Amino acid sequence: MKIQTKYFGVIDYEADECITFPNGLFGFEEERQFVMLPFEGGIDALFCLQSVQTPALMFIVMDPFALRPDYSPELRPEELKALDASDHEQLCYYVLCALKRPASSSTVNLKCPIALNPGTLTAYQIVLESDRYNMRHPLEEFAPEQEDASC
Repeated sequence: MKIQTKYFGVIDYEADECITFPNGLFGFEEERQFVMLPFEGGIDALFCLQSVQTPALMFIVMDPFALRPDYSPELRPEELKALDASDHEQLCYYVLCALKRPASSSTVNLKCPIALNPGTLTAYQIVLESDRYNMRHPLEEFAPEQEDASC
């Protein structure tokens, strides 16, 4: 199948590559089928979550562990069951990125990650109960610290 995308032009994809969101995404509940597209020559942790139903709709998502290796999403038992997983470590996680200018003022939503079962390609956007994470973490928060060169 083919789809016209916002950033990648026309792409070919197979139905078995589609990620299914049974409940859609927050604010986009009717959008249920997406394909994950990596950005060429970019950061390995940055992807485009492209809607199959609405070609103009896409989201930038990131691997939260690339930003915070200590990120620890804990899902409720009913969420794990819906994803057909016995443990949260069986899942892949992505966080939505709101791009702004300058790029350092862009934010990521660590509070509401996308949890994906890579075996079934079923995904849900989850609201974590933990108060350790916010919906708008500035990317500059994750920049490597500069050493003070003035000695």
